Amino acid sequence: MLVAIVKETLDGEARVAMVPELVSKLKDLGYDVSIEPDAGRAAQYADEEYADAGALIDENAIEYADVVLSVQPLTTAQLRNLRTGAAAISFFPAMQSLPAVAERRDLDLSTFAVELIPRISRAQSMDALSSQALVAGYRCAIVAAGRLRRFFPLNVTAAGTVPPAEVVVLGAGVAGLQAIATSKRLGAVVKAYDVRAAAAEEIRSMGAIAIDLELDSLEGSGGYAREMTEDRAERQRELLTPYIAAADALITTAAVPGRAAPKLVTTAMVETMKPGSVVVDLAAESGGNVEGSVPGSVVQVGNAQVWGAHNVPSQMPGPASKLYAQNLLNLLTLMTGDDGFAPDFEDEIVAGCCVTHAGHVVNETIREALENAS
Repeated sequence: MLVAIVKETLDGEARVAMVPELVSKLKDLGYDVSIEPDAGRAAQYADEEYADAGALIDENAIEYADVVLSVQPLTTAQLRNLRTGAAAISFFPAMQSLPAVAERRDLDLSTFAVELIPRISRAQSMDALSSQALVAGYRCAIVAAGRLRRFFPLNVTAAGTVPPAEVVVLGAGVAGLQAIATSKRLGAVVKAYDVRAAAAEEIRSMGAIAIDLELDSLEGSGGYAREMTEDRAERQRELLTPYIAAADALITTAAVPGRAAPKLVTTAMVETMKPGSVVVDLAAESGGNVEGSVPGSVVQVGNAQVWGAHNVPSQMPGPASKLYAQNLLNLLTLMTGDDGFAPDFEDEIVAGCCVTHAGHVVNETIREALENAS
């Protein structure tokens, strides 16, 4: 059976779905491996590395594939080049792409969306959302340090003492915790807040100060927070304002897949920040935690530069690709039987991330949304 890796076509996407060092692992599972020319070049993996690892470089790789791996969803043209019954594994925001769901159903393709992998302990090694959030959280801290025109760490010199920068991080999921850890390693004083009370211990474990607003916890399912009422949100913004005003850098990371990002910081709150301060909004693409942030742009709000995130993992394509490729390898291993690719739809991981199969939309929530949109 053949696994094909495509060259990403989305503008600005530099990641690749498989790295040379893991090609041998796919072959150990019994797969032949083909990859389109230059698929890994933007992530600094040359065709020669894939060939040396045992992959075939083939510009028509997907036409004969049983399984196609990509980072971004395949285009309509790519989908129509697949053979009937082939499987596509990638990120795939199905609820925002209902026409594409119908197209895959009608083409009799199996679609597995990695962001739908259940957040259970057995699936942690396949959790692409977490692996890419790790990269994004690190990158956010580096961006904040790079844009801030002062030291992050304390410096004591013969000429005097330069105090450390103060960083505030909102959201303590994978990305937030990595932003905290990186900012601490760079020497900043870090304070962080999350609406989930359980996150306070994780914040402290990273060496940061957990901000306690003495508000009710909003624990939700799957490790995410519950949505809050507008009254609760307004009170939270009021209590956070003094911390943001005192910060040299603010990093916001609160997001839930498939939903608009919660608005945590208003323009008025940003305008309380000091001259030269920096705001990094990791959630800018999903509506933004910070009012006025623009994905892929830097805007000036009061005294602060507001950096809006756009495909942040792709800004560090090498490590992001390596982590993502390992996620896909682990998922493929689960879906591989003695006779090759054979997903067990009784397995909750397989069933949870499958969108279309055998001419049907198998995810109930997505199927209902598609029917309601018809």
